[in-house]
Amino acid sequence: MLGVLNKVFDLNKRELKRLEKIADKVEALESTMEALTDDELRGKTDEFRGRYAKGESIDSLLPEAFAVAREGSRRVLGMFPFRVQIMGAAALNEGNIAEMKTGEGKTLTSTLSIYLNAITGLGAHVVTVNEYLSSRDAAEMGKLYNFLGLSVGLNLNSMSKEEKREAYAADVTYSTNNELGFDYLRDNMVLYKEDKVQRPLHYAVIDEVDSILIDEARTPLIISGQANKAALLYKQANAFVRTLTKEVDYSYEESTKGVTLTDTGVEKVEKAFNIDNLFDLTHVRLNHAINQSLKAHASMHLDVDYVVQEGDIVIVDSFTGRLMKGRRYSDGLHQAIEAKEGLEVQNESMTMATITFQNFFRMYDKLSGMTGTAKTEEEEFRNIYNMNVIAIPTNRPIARDDRADLIYASMNGKYEAAAADIAERNKNGQPVLIGTVAIETSEIISKLLTKHGIKHNVLNAKNHEHEAEIIATAGHLGSVTIATNMAGRGTDIKLGDGVIEVGGLAVIGTERHESRRIDNQLRGRSGRQGDPGVTQFYLSMEDELMRRFGSDNMRAMMSKLGMDDSQPIQSKMVSRAVESAQKRVEGNNFDSRKRLLQYDDVLRQQREIIYKERNEVLETENMRVLVESMLFGAIERLVSTHTSSENKADWSLKGIEDYVQANLLPEGVITQSELESLSSEEMIEKIKQEVISFYDAKEEEMTAERMREFEKVVLLRSIDSKWIDHIDAMDQLRQGIHLRAYGQTDPLREYQSEGFAMFEAMVDSIQEDVAKYAMKAEIRNNLEREEVAKGQAVNPKEESGPAKKKPMRKEVSVGRNDLCPCGSGEKFKNCHGAVK
Repeated sequence: MLGVLNKVFDLNKRELKRLEKIADKVEALESTMEALTDDELRGKTDEFRGRYAKGESIDSLLPEAFAVAREGSRRVLGMFPFRVQIMGAAALNEGNIAEMKTGEGKTLTSTLSIYLNAITGLGAHVVTVNEYLSSRDAAEMGKLYNFLGLSVGLNLNSMSKEEKREAYAADVTYSTNNELGFDYLRDNMVLYKEDKVQRPLHYAVIDEVDSILIDEARTPLIISGQANKAALLYKQANAFVRTLTKEVDYSYEESTKGVTLTDTGVEKVEKAFNIDNLFDLTHVRLNHAINQSLKAHASMHLDVDYVVQEGDIVIVDSFTGRLMKGRRYSDGLHQAIEAKEGLEVQNESMTMATITFQNFFRMYDKLSGMTGTAKTEEEEFRNIYNMNVIAIPTNRPIARDDRADLIYASMNGKYEAAAADIAERNKNGQPVLIGTVAIETSEIISKLLTKHGIKHNVLNAKNHEHEAEIIATAGHLGSVTIATNMAGRGTDIKLGDGVIEVGGLAVIGTERHESRRIDNQLRGRSGRQGDPGVTQFYLSMEDELMRRFGSDNMRAMMSKLGMDDSQPIQSKMVSRAVESAQKRVEGNNFDSRKRLLQYDDVLRQQREIIYKERNEVLETENMRVLVESMLFGAIERLVSTHTSSENKADWSLKGIEDYVQANLLPEGVITQSELESLSSEEMIEKIKQEVISFYDAKEEEMTAERMREFEKVVLLRSIDSKWIDHIDAMDQLRQGIHLRAYGQTDPLREYQSEGFAMFEAMVDSIQEDVAKYAMKAEIRNNLEREEVAKGQAVNPKEESGPAKKKPMRKEVSVGRNDLCPCGSGEKFKNCHGAVK
């Protein structure tokens, strides 16, 4: 009865039956393809492309395409994919994960699916964990694709933009996961559409998919830019703003907390900083820093809006009065307040772009992967990536002997027993692979083997190319190799002559990893393609996993029985207890990654909106419509803010006049007196008409062509600078949001709602920025698009830890005879110290 139920509910068996039917169709075409000449076989690719272009689906082309790739592989590579490999390739084509044991030929399996999907001309990506594997597979498998008339590209970190563009334009592109992600981010920072290297993300096969989508899922890719000058700029702006007089140099409106420089104030800025026009695009940063410093001095008050604690500016929640630790004001206001309070201005570096692998790979139209170990994480693959894990049977039955764990009282006893076992096997010439969780363990085992006089290699996942060579020879007679679990991943251990007679490869595990998947990877190194082999794990009661999951009773039992380090427990029951502990850890880790994704999804939605808008700017020739919509948005917001009261007497018409004069139109075009007789809708309409009239005159003077380029310059600069500030603000919000749990609120929900409000504020800020510079900036002859900051890719593994906080220092006050901090080169008393 139980067997019948298993049969009904075993989805994997049902999937395999379906895949076997596909394999039957492919194998039925074997003799037909074998009869074709090389040219006829190659001609099939063009035939498939033509049929696809006429509307035939990829799935209907599958049997023939697989049969062609299979025959091509026999002729070019000397390898003919087995039936199980056809089944694995069919699973890949459907956007699933093919779980195939080590040595079953995953690389060859993927060629069938890659060939089929490359026929579309939309690009097929093969993703590997390091550049050595990308280069190796591109060289080896590239022969097959080239033979069948497909182009092959290799994308490496060291390549120029032109080389990368060529690699991505190929039918099949090999790359690492890191480089794909960084190229995507860089493409969304370019100033001209011609500078992009990637095409839209169509199809990917990820090799070692569990490593990339599970183990590295929590590691964000970051492009970081230096902003050292920004800190100095805020100090200079702060020193200057202290010299300004309210109502003379700037106007402040209490109701809206709006601060605006007057014409007198603008003249003082231009004189103090020795510039011709504050609204010139080259002075965007200076203008922004002065405006934020003005806001910091006029509208942000110590012990009301914020407090200073341990050298930090801590925001006070205006509704509850609670301190909001971890939050920072966005758009440079926080830096302006730091400068105002004489603190170190924190802006040494900034995140210009970031994405997690989870969100990057979910952008592909179709995503698939292969690995030897994925079943244990099946729920996560299905829930997060919408990929099913299909366990493909081995070509030959597994003959490996997986022995029950040996558990010792102490670590020392465990290591000694493992070393003795290795020495015994080494005497018989049996090759041994020792797997360790940590590099420190590798060194302990290495010292013990040296003491036993056993020659061995030690690998620790640092030099991929060198390690792949050593791993490849780890199956030779007398070979002893110590490796961390990830070392040499992606390389098969083939048995040397005479090894089968001595029992095949022996794999010794020195402790259990917290993930069963990693243990299974180690086991899978032995017994490839039906070869003999043996695996044995040595554990101790002092291992971290055993300590964390209640081994006290077992340790007490061992001492009661008088068992010492020479007497291990070998029990299936203990092994099951360890596995149960591993399942609990895996569950916790999955919950953690799922929670992380929920947070990251907030930024993902925002990133997609901004990148879409940015791409429109790059792709569309005429951006006037967008600029006008931003101008109108800024005008509508301006009027509604100043006329929000139902009582017309409370409207701030002077505020409207000041804003329009400072940011949109010349002095006198819109005056308070002429606004008094208008409704708010009429005001909006009047200002819009005047703005469009002024804009038309500007365009007529400058020519339409130059105006279109000018619009793009303004849009790109505003979007990029505001987005970078927003990423930083969202990061600060995220770091402190968990504290909200103490207030009985859900941190995720708070992050979502506050993140949404911050994004809306950023969009408004972009509109106002574009409106101001579109109307006020002068168009120069050397009009060029400029990067907001220089960015560089940050190694995600180095960035995974929390950033160290830098010590705060009080800012030194400027003496009268010191050089003025504005950078003029004059003494403070003759420069800003003299301005009254």
